[in-house]
Amino acid sequence: MDLRKLKTLIDLVSDSNISELEITEAEGKVRIVKADPRLALLAGSAQSSMMMPAPMAVAASPAPIAPLVVADATAPAGHVVKSPMVGTFYRSASPGSKTFADLGSPIKEGEPICIIEAMKIMNEIESDKSGTVTRILCENGQAVEFGQPLFIIE
Repeated sequence: MDLRKLKTLIDLVSDSNISELEITEAEGKVRIVKADPRLALLAGSAQSSMMMPAPMAVAASPAPIAPLVVADATAPAGHVVKSPMVGTFYRSASPGSKTFADLGSPIKEGEPICIIEAMKIMNEIESDKSGTVTRILCENGQAVEFGQPLFIIE
């Protein structure tokens, strides 16, 4: 197809109310689609913001970086029992019943220490180590994430 003819077709589509034009001739097929002007404005602003250069920091000479070693003061001493799932933490089987584990209580490996409710199912969480509960890191009824520390056992 002739370039002049193609330009004329493009001008006709852009000036009219039609959004798409497809013409098939012996020489080939041409399809012209008019973009939504609102999308063109959004694309133009996104493109211009992407093309702006980011400010660069320039250093005269690179300073040697010393390894930074910081002792984590919040790291608990002892064995950490972590949540195996996302859910709601409960210290007892029901609101009025005795808690599974209290501060200072001895725990044997395999004993239930809490319940995590996930999708309306109560999952008993068992201790994976014997010892004494030294810290309880969650409140009753608190939402917990996967891998979140629940108890410290020494």
